This record gives sequence, structure tokens and C-alpha cells, in this order.
Amino acid sequence: MSEPKSSVRSRTAPRQALEAVMADKAGNPLRRALWLDALDRQLRPHLPPALANRCRLANVDGEHLVFLVESPVWHAKVRLAEGQLLDAARSIGLAATRVTVKTATAPAPSPVRNDQRSTHAVTDATHKGLRDALACLADVKGTRS
Repeated sequence: MSEPKSSVRSRTAPRQALEAVMADKAGNPLRRALWLDALDRQLRPHLPPALANRCRLANVDGEHLVFLVESPVWHAKVRLAEGQLLDAARSIGLAATRVTVKTATAPAPSPVRNDQRSTHAVTDATHKGLRDALACLADVKGTRS
């Protein structure tokens, strides 16, 4: 027995919305964020073990790396490990010569912790809003064809 068409559409709609955003020039920030996240995951195994779960690559601007930490203590430790960070970055092909460390006011999301499901409940109003937004994207895509 095949699935109802509406159930198939509801699973593919977020994918279509993502493809619509990525196809446009407006998707550049999203593409950059995905690139930085992939680079962070590639760099993480090369970092000193004490820092691997305490800092996150936030930006790459040419030869300049920016790391994000969650407290002033980790800020100091990352600054002390600057040489190791630069060596790690060079080992994955980055031409890094300078490191800046920023301290976040809230803990940085860690890829290690992102594997767990969020325990936050999503309201019915949020679900409705997302469905309406996806429907609008589908309507706009349909009018361009």
C-alpha cells in the first residue's frame, strides 16, 4: 500500500524549501555557515584534547581564524594554545597566521552536544507557522515555473 501523497509532500517540503533558499543568492550566508561548521568538525580532532570541546571555530577570514569560547578562563587557555591551533589549522590546509578568541555570553553550541535531541516542546502555533511558510514557498516556486 502506498503512502498518501500529502504525507510524502510534508516530508519533502522542508527539503524543497532548503533547495529554494540555497539556489538563490540569499543562500550565501547559509552556505558559509555550513562550510564553517564542516571546517570546525574537520579541525576539532586536531585540537588539543582539553580545548576540543571548549572552543568552536566561528570564522575564517583569509589567514585569520576566530574561535568562540564560553568563558574567560577558556579564552585564556585558547590564547595560550595559539601555536597549536595554527598548526592544527595548517594541517587541514588552511593558511592560518593569526588567531582571535571571542567569549560568548551564552555557551556555544557544540557539535558534540548537538547529537542529542532537543527537549524543548514545539507549540502547535509554531508548527502551523512553519507549515504556512512552507506553503508560501511552494506557491512562489509554482508561479516561477
